[in-house]
Amino acid sequence: QLNIVESGGGLVQPGGSLTLSCAASGFTLDSYAISWFRRAPGKEREGVSCISIGDSYVNFANSVKGRFTISRDSAKKVVYLQMNSLKPEDTAIYFCAASTARSACGDMYFRREDIFESWGRGTQVTVSS
Repeated sequence: QLNIVESGGGLVQPGGSLTLSCAASGFTLDSYAISWFRRAPGKEREGVSCISIGDSYVNFANSVKGRFTISRDSAKKVVYLQMNSLKPEDTAIYFCAASTARSACGDMYFRREDIFESWGRGTQVTVSS
């Protein structure tokens, strides 16, 4: 399993932006599909966005479409989640997860935790005025 580390969380006002980063110590993430999940207070963890192996496909939960983007910088070995127009309901712990499955970002799979073999510990995002 990869040692995945998320960063970039923090406190932001409604309407603001944050960029989360996902990296793996000593490994490149190019051979993995990377998904961001989140767990809001009192709720189950949910899939937010995913970028496939080879970056040919991305997917988003309906709740974040048009506001969040996901990208990969292979040179820096980092996957980013750019979050714009943040809302209080985006408050959650955000987790980065990696999968070797080529179909991991498909509509039927990117929300399934069992598809992803390696997980980070999460980074807190709080949206509040």
